[in-house]
Amino acid sequence: MAGYKENMTLMDQPNRKVVLGLGNLLFSDEGFGIRVVEILLAQQGAQFPVEWIDGGVLGLNLLPLVEDCSHLLVVDAVDAEQPAGTLLELAGEDIPLYNGVKMSEHQIGFQEVLAMAKFRESYPTHLYLVGVQPADLSVGVGLSPVVTATLLAAVHRASAMLREWFPE
Repeated sequence: MAGYKENMTLMDQPNRKVVLGLGNLLFSDEGFGIRVVEILLAQQGAQFPVEWIDGGVLGLNLLPLVEDCSHLLVVDAVDAEQPAGTLLELAGEDIPLYNGVKMSEHQIGFQEVLAMAKFRESYPTHLYLVGVQPADLSVGVGLSPVVTATLLAAVHRASAMLREWFPE
């Protein structure tokens, strides 16, 4: 997956479309966003002219990226106090900008990024989140079985959003 600095040449495009995987691969289900984006890129990446970004846990460092997007698809593990493995989809104004939905440590930072972009009137026109309620955030590599079972559904939902962005 290309990093943000490697994609700087695309930054000035008026319709910048980005798929952003968030998370930390060293904390079990926290790596969900990155894994979904890796699968989507491997299976369908050539179909969609978007930037594929591993945002890790960069938090506020992602502000320039968010402000330069017209279309932003975010994939992440989200603590929405739902049963483990629940797939979540939120769009635009439905995505909380503060702590209305408790999210992981990096996600609180990303919520602040969204809030700052909105305050600065540089909010993506098309913003979509595909997330999952994590089951295990302990130190460990690999997703829990219940979250692993959601991977294909998450890839399907993210792919459906990309098809909306790029109708044939």
